[in-house]
Amino acid sequence: MQLHFPAPTKSGFVTHQNKYCIFIQLPPFPRLSLPLHPTMLSPSSPARTPETIHPALWLASQLARGNGRGVSSGFEALDAELPGRGWPTGVLIELLLPQDGVGELRLLRPLLAQPQRLRPGAPSGRIALLQAPHAINAPGWAAMGVPATRLLQLQADTPVDACWAAEQVLRADSCQALLMWQARLRKGDHDLLRRLHVAAQAGQTLFFMLRPLACAREASPAPLRLTLRPAPGGLDIGFLKRRGPLREHSLFLPLTPSPNLQRHVSPVDRRTPATAAAGSLPSELAG
Repeated sequence: MQLHFPAPTKSGFVTHQNKYCIFIQLPPFPRLSLPLHPTMLSPSSPARTPETIHPALWLASQLARGNGRGVSSGFEALDAELPGRGWPTGVLIELLLPQDGVGELRLLRPLLAQPQRLRPGAPSGRIALLQAPHAINAPGWAAMGVPATRLLQLQADTPVDACWAAEQVLRADSCQALLMWQARLRKGDHDLLRRLHVAAQAGQTLFFMLRPLACAREASPAPLRLTLRPAPGGLDIGFLKRRGPLREHSLFLPLTPSPNLQRHVSPVDRRTPATAAAGSLPSELAG
């Protein structure tokens, strides 16, 4: 296409210059053919939930349900706030703690005390403890309803080695639950969390990562992140991240004391001391 534009010169006369424009016509993009369900085309059909279109979709004002099965936490109030009404399997779950021993094991006790078989032929109720801050206390776990024969303790020298061990446990899919204590990661190690989340999606293991509360300011691929703070008689649970609406206020969850901490005492059979009679002190004591 040729266009003519007048162009002034130094002498003041106007000359004509030719300008050329090139138009390139691209071929049309191929039209995507997506399979549509007949009910999606019918205007009289009832509204469909996002989960029926794709399991990864949900309404921001509602808790996601998805296609994965949730395992009840043993607390009705907590199940009502969790997507799928329970702990999700096959994903990374973060529990952020101000310090160890605030009640995180009491929170998981109803879940861990019930052995579950993930698939035929798999060990029943095996629980892996990775990078636990303390050695296994067999009587304490037995008081929680978890015998020591169901526990598997793993220790690694470095955070990278610990993530590698966790990935092997998740890909093997032979444990009911994996509890991993992880300190703050370096900037270059955050891809390890995403790798573990992908490994968890390959099975049905309940994967809990217990991290310091300071990690709440860091990004994480975990779809469920809870903060646990001790409170008189229980825990204050904050929902930092979940597939559903934002919950501004924390949830107080009453927890019973650990059975091995309850006092088992009985009154001692002792004589009642005789009442001292009023009188004067002997002279040797008074002097």
